[in-house]
Amino acid sequence: MSKIDDYIHAATRDNTRRSYQSAVRHFETEWGGFLPSTADSIARYLVDHAQSLSVNTLRHRLAALAQWHIDQGFPDPTKAPVVRKVLKGIQTLHPVKEKRAKPFQLQQLEQVVAWLDTAIDTARRDSARNDELRHSRDKALVLLGFWRGFRGNELTNLQVQYVEVVPAEGMTCFFPQTKGDRQLAGTSFKAPALSRLCPVAAYTAWITLSGLTEGPVFRAVNRWGELAAEGLHPNSLVRLLRTIFDDASLASAMQYSGHSLRRGFANWATANGWDIKTLMEYVGWKDVHSAMRYLDSADPFSQHRIESMLVPALSAPAAPVPVALVPMAAAPTKTVQLHVTLSLEKYSKQVRTQKQAHKLIEEFCMSPHRMKKLDKDGHHYQLTVACESADQLEETVLALLDEMHRIASSNECFLEASVHDTASGTYWN
Repeated sequence: MSKIDDYIHAATRDNTRRSYQSAVRHFETEWGGFLPSTADSIARYLVDHAQSLSVNTLRHRLAALAQWHIDQGFPDPTKAPVVRKVLKGIQTLHPVKEKRAKPFQLQQLEQVVAWLDTAIDTARRDSARNDELRHSRDKALVLLGFWRGFRGNELTNLQVQYVEVVPAEGMTCFFPQTKGDRQLAGTSFKAPALSRLCPVAAYTAWITLSGLTEGPVFRAVNRWGELAAEGLHPNSLVRLLRTIFDDASLASAMQYSGHSLRRGFANWATANGWDIKTLMEYVGWKDVHSAMRYLDSADPFSQHRIESMLVPALSAPAAPVPVALVPMAAAPTKTVQLHVTLSLEKYSKQVRTQKQAHKLIEEFCMSPHRMKKLDKDGHHYQLTVACESADQLEETVLALLDEMHRIASSNECFLEASVHDTASGTYWN
């Protein structure tokens, strides 16, 4: 193989190469297709597998066949109109609900780690080195996978020489190549040291016990307490996690998958006040649509949101109160001038609602407070707010910011906003 062939081979990920080879083999050997192929033959292949394969799998097969034709110097038949129409028709007639991993919750993490701690202590007391190694590995794997929101292949590809631990602070995990790293520049992820359920302590204990200095972090352990030279295979991770969860008496252990840790952390983070932008930066998502696939709403049926608005409106009108007993409403004692700075950024290039979000924020959030635009770009505003006390002012400002963020989020935009009381020097953001 020449140097050119070496570099061409290195340009394609091993997983992609293997999956494409499998797809081409399925078309040619199992289905009996001929290569190079025609558009009609590709269309018949799709039809024959319309009910047995998902649309996503069919798209992957088309990508593999397209790449084969391009590599061999033939015209790509998968781009023909008949192929596109057949695929669209399959999607219309055979819609399938997307399967998502069951999220692994914090309470379940606590239950699993408690069981692993007990198992480690028992193994140490019985001098069962293989069990101690296995349970220590599993503890580090589960805690690091959860708190970093790692994919299964990231856990199995993690290398000891690319991990740097700062005691009592955290650890940095470097990957020379990740799924979203199209420029092959490498990606670093930081995990914090925690007071409990600590991924750093679990990782350090595993590395110390195993004596590993380089190579894959997570490896198989045989019955004699010997470590495999290679790392765990990504396809074995689901079975391993389900075994751990089942041993820890976790309900529905067989429903979890390699993405359960990642999805569980994402839901825990959003439930505890992380905004979508912070979560995307931490986990490593580049596109908001990828992130949203992992999130479950805290109020999935909008029951609490609607009930909170519905109950006051349907309650019986209060009985009239004698005028003499109605206290006079206290008039606002002062008006406060606030300086508002805001910046909107689209989730992705495909979003077209940034201007709409800006307009809605001006109309519904700032216009009621005698809005004055201080620049033509709409980044700086002056508001005049009437209030009776500092507490009431703060309540008004926080409600204002909440509504601005809600409008931005519903229009698929990030919002950075701050409010400044120029008289007192107080800032809110």
